Amino acid sequence: MLDKLKKLMAYYEEVLELPHRTEIARELRAEDDMFLLMLYSEMLGIPNPVYYYTLELYPYMIEEFHDWHLRMGMEKSPLSGIRCC
Repeated sequence: MLDKLKKLMAYYEEVLELPHRTEIARELRAEDDMFLLMLYSEMLGIPNPVYYYTLELYPYMIEEFHDWHLRMGMEKSPLSGIRCC
């Protein structure tokens, strides 16, 4: 009985999200872009007051850097220390 209820709830959520999937994906991508801008802002020359705390995130975010700078309209990496192209 509990399994059927979980499946029904999952189906209900999927029906509600279906018309808004592109909007949700666009909003999540915009949030990721803003986060990456804050993360790499010090390297781009924009003062970042939380730079010290974001240093430990670089190894995890470096993989997404290439896609980010292409979405931002930069054909090549704007950072000399990060070569991805």
